Parts: sequence; structure tokens; C-alpha cells
Amino acid sequence: MAAGLLLSSAIGALLATAVPAQDPSSGFVDPPPDRIVIKVATVNGSGCPQGTAAVAVSADNTAFTVTYSDYLAQVGGTSDPTAFRKNCQLNLIVHVPQGFTYAIASADYRGFAALQPGASSVQRASYYFQGSPNTAYRSHPFSGPYNDNWQATDTTDWAQLVWAPCGVQRNFNINTELRVNAGSSDPAKTSFMTMDSTDGDISTIYHLAWKECPDT
Repeated sequence: MAAGLLLSSAIGALLATAVPAQDPSSGFVDPPPDRIVIKVATVNGSGCPQGTAAVAVSADNTAFTVTYSDYLAQVGGTSDPTAFRKNCQLNLIVHVPQGFTYAIASADYRGFAALQPGASSVQRASYYFQGSPNTAYRSHPFSGPYNDNWQATDTTDWAQLVWAPCGVQRNFNINTELRVNAGSSDPAKTSFMTMDSTDGDISTIYHLAWKECPDT
């Protein structure tokens, strides 16, 4: 996927659970009426080879979705020794309407895992703005035997939200990781975890919180 590719198609049908607007006196404001535009500055990692990740923004400016089509970690059997861990770092340029700032209030991850008895896996993610320290990873572990779809959600309380600086363009970084551990499982059998699907792409939804910037 070329750096700077504009990806702003609507995905409103997927976003019924997006962060609701609340009374501005509590800190929340309605999403700004003007659309936000997200450009991918860079995409790197073994979990998102070129052309396998895309970003789309909801029509109501309450969320954006990252879609993966080749994000799979596996161990055991004939797996490559380095395939047990896959990662992806997205560096996004987010243009927001003037006078507003945003934060990531929650993120929904989905995929499929097939873990042998004794095997385990973990999905991890972190989020930070350019020039800010890395935030701590949020981790979601899974244990075998497991053979089903999986879902994980990261949520952040309002008081703990990290807001984009007002009046300054700072790229937003998303780091994700899948890791599979063979543990005591049969080494001849494969365990794997994906953030993709054989019958369609898997979407990760990031829900936005909004507030107005102070007058300058």
C-alpha cells in the first residue's frame, strides 16, 4: 500500500456501538460535522505486508476501521521458526476539523484461533501520538484447546484518554502483535492465531472520543 494513500470510504453499518455523544459539560461533545480524513503515512510489519492493510473512516466521524487480509501467527508442524510472532505498525496522518481534538476511547479486535492442547496465544496493542512516549501494551491471552473466533476489546476511561495536541499535527501510531506459544502441545501439530479470515477480511474498529480545543 503506497504511503499517503487516501482511504476515506464510509463503514457506518459496522459502527452501531461507537462512542455516544454526551453533554459537553461532562467533557464529551457531538462528533464534528465535517469529515475526518485519515492517510496512511507508513505501514510496516510481518503481519501487514504491502497491500494487505487498509483504513476506512465512518460517515459520522465516530470511528475508523483497519482491515487486514494477511495477519497470521503460527507454530508447530511445518511452520517457519519465525512465524510464531507477527506484528504491524500503522503510522496514520489524521486530519480533524478545526477546533476539535480526538482520542481513542476503545478498540475492538477480531480474528480466529486454533490452539492445540497445551498451546497459548496473545493479542497485544499499543497506541501513541508522534513525539509522545509509548503507552503500555494492552494484552489479551488465549489458551488451548481453542478452535473458534476470538474477540478482544481495549477500553479507556475518560480521565485516562490521551488526546491529540490541539493546533499541532502529530501522526498517530498503532502497534499490534499476535504471538503463539507451542507450550506443551504436540510439536507435529500446528497452532495459529489470525487477524484475518479465509472467507473475508477481518476489521479492527477504533472508536473515537471528541472534545473542543480551548480558544487560543
